[in-house]
Amino acid sequence: MSSLALAVRDSSTMLRRNLLHARRYPSLTLNLLLTPIMLLLLFVYIFGDAMSAGIGGGGRSAYIAYIVPGLLLMTVGSTVVGTAVSVSNDMTEGIMARFRTMAIHRGSVLIGHVIGSVLQSIASVVLVGAVAVAIGFRSTHATALDWLAAFGLMALVALALTWIAVGMGMVSPNVEAASNNAMPLIVLPLISSAFVPVHAMPGWFQPIAEYQPFTPAIETLRGLLLGTEIGNNGWLAVAWCLALTALGYFWSKAAFNREPK
Repeated sequence: MSSLALAVRDSSTMLRRNLLHARRYPSLTLNLLLTPIMLLLLFVYIFGDAMSAGIGGGGRSAYIAYIVPGLLLMTVGSTVVGTAVSVSNDMTEGIMARFRTMAIHRGSVLIGHVIGSVLQSIASVVLVGAVAVAIGFRSTHATALDWLAAFGLMALVALALTWIAVGMGMVSPNVEAASNNAMPLIVLPLISSAFVPVHAMPGWFQPIAEYQPFTPAIETLRGLLLGTEIGNNGWLAVAWCLALTALGYFWSKAAFNREPK
């Protein structure tokens, strides 16, 4: 059997393992999903009329259209926190050390975590999107090609954040530390353009919101679904995703190949 066939076989086995873990212990994924869903309901029904003033008015219906793209990407960030916890759990329980001694493709262990996390992220996005549609979100400007590009962008963001989360899980001393280390993946969308436009923020804070990974991705997704101007945000979003994917991959690979103490 060729090395490629072995890699595919072992990666499929590890993927099944991680999906089985997610099915047997769904509480972590559900808890992480509650954050974007609760924020969606809170900002739409409690703050919707007031917050719509920051985007030019239009009331609650206009604000739900504005907020959903940001919350979809926040859902991705929330979901991959579970990946950091899962990887750290494998490290602390010695399973990773056992995998290092087995006659399997070394990269399959990490690939199984990554593919499983991306699939869970997409499923979570679909669930949150269904809630958004149920409470009034509509994308009348998006064509089939726009929707395809939107799903591709969310999958790319999920891949990038998953590799970062895997690296965080690999270097965390315990599960609690892994959960805390991955919190920026939830916090960064809160200080992006997810809830209000960058120009509506204080002047000293605008560079923080503008020059971070989530804002160009959110603005690109917003443009695809709502027909707003994308500008350079599309290229910036793809560049951020590729850079984070490369960083997370080499970080995770180096941590996995490091001999355990």
